[in-house]
Amino acid sequence: MPKLYLVPNTISEERWDLLPDYLGGAIGHIRLFFVEEPKSGRKLLKHLVPNIGLSDCRFLDLNEHTGPKEVRAYINILKQEDGAVISESGCPCVADPGADLVLLAHEYQIEVVPLTGPSSIVLALMASGLTGQNFAFNGYLPKDRGQRLKKIKALEERSSTEKQTQIFMETPFHNQSLLQDILNTCHDKTRLCVAFDITGPHQRVKTMSIHAWKKSQAFLEKRPALFLLHY
Repeated sequence: MPKLYLVPNTISEERWDLLPDYLGGAIGHIRLFFVEEPKSGRKLLKHLVPNIGLSDCRFLDLNEHTGPKEVRAYINILKQEDGAVISESGCPCVADPGADLVLLAHEYQIEVVPLTGPSSIVLALMASGLTGQNFAFNGYLPKDRGQRLKKIKALEERSSTEKQTQIFMETPFHNQSLLQDILNTCHDKTRLCVAFDITGPHQRVKTMSIHAWKKSQAFLEKRPALFLLHY
């Protein structure tokens, strides 16, 4: 029975050293790839499997624009040979597309093989000092400011009630406005971690109380960031 491999990618550009050495050997035989964008998939394969013939490979789109009918059609192809999902950044299916295909693979008794690699969510949580025993990833908060403020308050209350670290993200351009909304909404004793540019050259992880963040008058860079909240 064919297998579906889940292949991680680098988070920061060119940090190939953070990918496990065994990845190339694990996927060297595969010629069927499900990718968010073919260019990044080819780039990763050139590094992991230098001798691979890219012209012999098939790259099928698996992103936010891929509909249910297309995903189901992919299963018919996957029944015939091993395939792999390649993430654009980090680990497939974790804040990334791919879960629908994986779920169908289980339905059709296709073995799913997750491969080890960097995850910005896990790395940020590890470095935050906040509890990793109970946490939730919430993706992007609402764009509408009123709804966003309500969501921030709800996450703080959930953290307090369930003793759970709440993780969420924002586009780099809006980092500062999100920070300000958090500072205006949350209790002074609540702890906030901001993790910038994970694995990148400008990586920085800082955890402080809301009160301390207010005193610091921090200005957040326009770089990829994760926000972690714990009351």
